[in-house]
Amino acid sequence: MTGVQTCALPILQAAAKMQQEPSYAVWHADDTKPHEKLAMLAMQVQLDAFTKVKKAIDDMVVELKKQQADEVTKKAFCTEEFNVNEKERYETSQVIKDLKDQISSLEDQISKLAEEIGAAQDEIARTKIEVKKASELREQENKEFQEEVTDQRAMQHILAKAIDRMRMVYKKAALLQQSQEPPAQWSKSKQNTGASPVIGMMEQIVEDSKADEADLMSAEQQSQVAYESFVKDSDASLDALNASIEEKTKTKAKASADKESASAQKGNNEDRLESLEEYNADMHKD
Repeated sequence: MTGVQTCALPILQAAAKMQQEPSYAVWHADDTKPHEKLAMLAMQVQLDAFTKVKKAIDDMVVELKKQQADEVTKKAFCTEEFNVNEKERYETSQVIKDLKDQISSLEDQISKLAEEIGAAQDEIARTKIEVKKASELREQENKEFQEEVTDQRAMQHILAKAIDRMRMVYKKAALLQQSQEPPAQWSKSKQNTGASPVIGMMEQIVEDSKADEADLMSAEQQSQVAYESFVKDSDASLDALNASIEEKTKTKAKASADKESASAQKGNNEDRLESLEEYNADMHKD
C-alpha cells in the first residue's frame, strides 16, 4: 500500500461511515454550533476530494498494470519477431549464397560446353578438309594409274604385234634361205638365226610390262581400300562429333535456362533480405 493510500485511510473510512449514515451528520448539524457546522462541512469537502484522489490513484494503478502487461506482451512479441527475423535473414542469406554458387557452377559449365562445341566444330571442319584432300589425291592417283596401265597395255600390244611380225619375217627369210641352199646344208638350228635374241628380248619386255601392270593394279587396289577405310572412319567421326554437338547444345541451353532461373531467384531473395533488414532496423528503432 502506497503512502497516499495510508494517509487517506482514516478520512476515507469516516467518509464511508457518513455515506452509510447520512442522518447522523444532519442530526449533529442541528445540535452543533455554527463554527462546528463549518468544520463539519470542511471535513466533508476534504473527504470528497480524497475520494476523487483515491479513484484517480486506483485508475492510475489499473492503467500502470495495463501498461506493464502491454510492455510484457510487446517485449515477448518483439523478442519473437527478432528471433524470427534473424532466422529468416540467415536462411535467406544461405539461399542467396547457394544460388550464387549454383550460378557460378552453371557459368563454368556453359563456358566449358561452349569450348567443347567449338572444338568439335573445328574438328568437323578439319575432317571435312582432310576427306576432301584425300578424295582429290585418290582421284589424281587413280588418273595416274589409268594412264600408266593404258601405257603398259599399249606397249604390250605394240610389242606383241612386233613380235608376231618379226616371227613372220624371220620365218619367210628362213624359208627363202632353205630354198636356195642344198638340202644337206640346211639345219633346223638355222631357222631362227638372228631372230631369237631380239624376239626373246621383246618378249621379256612384255613380261616385265605385265608384271608392272600387276603391281600397279595391286597398288591401286590397296590405295582404294585405304581411301574407303579413311572415308568410312571419317564419316563415323563426323557422325559422333555432330551427335556430341547436338547433345552438348541441348545441355548448354538447359544450363542457360537454369542460370536465368537461378538469377531471378537470387534477385527475389536479395529483395526479401533487404526487406527483412529494413524491418529489423525498424524494430530496433522502437
